Amino acid sequence: MVETPEWVKHAVFYQIFPDRFARSPRVRQVRGIQFKPWGSPPEEQGFQGGDLLGVVDHLDYLQGLGVNALYLNPIFSSASNHRYHTFDYFQVDPLLGGDAALRELLDAAHARDMRVVLDGVFNHASRGFWPFHHVLECGGDSPYLDWFHIEDWPLRPYHADDHNPANYEAWGDMPMLPKFNTANPGVRDMILDCAEYWLNFGIDGWRLDVPHEIDDDEFWREFRRRVKQANPEAWICGEIWHDASRWLQGDMFDAVMNYLFTRAAMSFAGAKTLRPDYQRPDLALEPLDAPAVATRVEAMLGLYPWPVNQVQMNLLDSHDTARTLWIMGEDKTALKLAVLMQMTLPGAPCIYYGDEIGMSSGDDPHCREAFPWSDQGRWDRDLLDYYQRVTQLRHAHPVLRTGDYRTLYKVGDVYGFARRLGGEQALVFINAGAAGATVNLAEVAPTVPGPRRVWPEASDAPVGTLAVPARAGVVLLGEVASLA
Repeated sequence: MVETPEWVKHAVFYQIFPDRFARSPRVRQVRGIQFKPWGSPPEEQGFQGGDLLGVVDHLDYLQGLGVNALYLNPIFSSASNHRYHTFDYFQVDPLLGGDAALRELLDAAHARDMRVVLDGVFNHASRGFWPFHHVLECGGDSPYLDWFHIEDWPLRPYHADDHNPANYEAWGDMPMLPKFNTANPGVRDMILDCAEYWLNFGIDGWRLDVPHEIDDDEFWREFRRRVKQANPEAWICGEIWHDASRWLQGDMFDAVMNYLFTRAAMSFAGAKTLRPDYQRPDLALEPLDAPAVATRVEAMLGLYPWPVNQVQMNLLDSHDTARTLWIMGEDKTALKLAVLMQMTLPGAPCIYYGDEIGMSSGDDPHCREAFPWSDQGRWDRDLLDYYQRVTQLRHAHPVLRTGDYRTLYKVGDVYGFARRLGGEQALVFINAGAAGATVNLAEVAPTVPGPRRVWPEASDAPVGTLAVPARAGVVLLGEVASLA
């Protein structure tokens, strides 16, 4: 039987890129260091000084947004602002406030019943990771030689080029990211000890970076055993952009970053305004009508056991993609429709920091700009209000979090589905078209007589014939009269 953490089924995640979210005056930095000014162009790639106490300082904002779980991009010591170049897996980067700042964040978040998930970068390290540095210094005499995949001597960690590539395996062929030899027992012990150490410290789970590149199922089975021994309710979420059935049978991961959802939601909600110049092989977008998106969602949910579907990370964008609003040609109605799908379909929605105030930009590094706390004139207040209300909708109705799924309607640009939990059923209709539509509920949902509207506004009046405005969604709630 597949079991997944119960709390994730009720989570609304918020992804934070720590260097760019918030800088706290409470972090006592080493004297003499300099950060780039807050809000500097992200393509400059420097450090802007966001830290973990900055996250603590804005927990009121996040809680008001409806967020009850945080996913943090890497926070361990590193010489890159994104911190996927890990120096030390057992130390929170001092620039982020160190271990003490993580302790304060965990305590403050848990006091609010909020969870915190960290990014685990276990496929590769960095040139500064001490065992690799040991190899650089000692060459073939280093005892840590077998921790990596060395191909030739002398190593070229800083002077590689197209004609003289790095002569050791590295992620993306980038010499700054030497790949681990996870067949080495010492490497395996280090990774598993790291996973367990931070769970014992108090984190609530791991998001795993490129875990498919550790092509070793038994390694991930042991990873799960160690994680669940430390905290049976810890969440394990892998970064897999495609069908992840291999890893989601209950013996490895609990969930993945659900880019299958991303593609379906954005292709339907943004069908009229998707940017034709934004295409990438791992995020292929194409206009979808209602029958096509219904087919996509049904296929997606059919891939995995139901307990997995309930805890998938349903995201629209991330640090690895352009922002949704930009991809959709700055069409705010398209973003709103996609967010409504996030909050009403099975899975745990994840908001990328700043999307809720209308931050919009192209691919990495542009999608990693600083949150404009001191320039609230840039904030889209209407959009922020929408996010706050739609997360409240999800929190208010358990059927939207754990109810089963059934396609109800798929005509033209109007997609409708039902979520049922016990005797209650939610009916969700999303109209991505330019014209309003009507739906005869007696034909579409005969077992739910006279449902009441709960979105976009609540009403006690029973609904028979439903009007779904153009570029909008409607959510109804009713009692099931009899089994279909």
